[in-house]
Amino acid sequence: MNNQVINLYRLFVRSNVHLNLNLRPSNKLYFARTFIIGFKMSNRENKHETSGASTNKIKLSEEEWKKKLTAEQYYVCRQKGTEPPFSGEYNHHDEEGTYVCVCCGASLFSSDTKFDSGCGWPAFHTALGAKEGDETDANVVRQADNSLDRQRTEVLCKQCHAHLGHVFKDGPQPTGERFCINSVSLNFKPGKK
Repeated sequence: MNNQVINLYRLFVRSNVHLNLNLRPSNKLYFARTFIIGFKMSNRENKHETSGASTNKIKLSEEEWKKKLTAEQYYVCRQKGTEPPFSGEYNHHDEEGTYVCVCCGASLFSSDTKFDSGCGWPAFHTALGAKEGDETDANVVRQADNSLDRQRTEVLCKQCHAHLGHVFKDGPQPTGERFCINSVSLNFKPGKK
């Protein structure tokens, strides 16, 4: 095992002791394996991110982002904020076209995958470029979000790492997922995809 995995495993063990989870040995092994597999998968995802369309990553300083974006866009996209529910311009938007990242212009979602979830934010069941559960070619990435004392999955723009929203497992078919996205993190390009 490489040193990164060993160090991460040690961190897991320390967290287990610190949190006083009192896991049985079989559960400790399960969590350790899950942790290591997750680490290996994240390394695999990072390798995908450095190939193909994702080589054009956008990296600006915080000052440059502040100049480029409105205060609300900066708060949501760069500081992982959330716009108030039912306030976004794309919540009840039904025009045909493509939703793109407000920060870098990367194509993120098609109007074909948009649906009314009633949650107060635009909702999509699939990211552009995703094929049968494989988001290698999509312009979004997922990241664990443990804020608010619960585990969620954050959705980021693959090109500039703008915070877009979160994805939940309560969406319609074909994916069963609901990408709950802040309108302020999007721009819209009308027309055929």
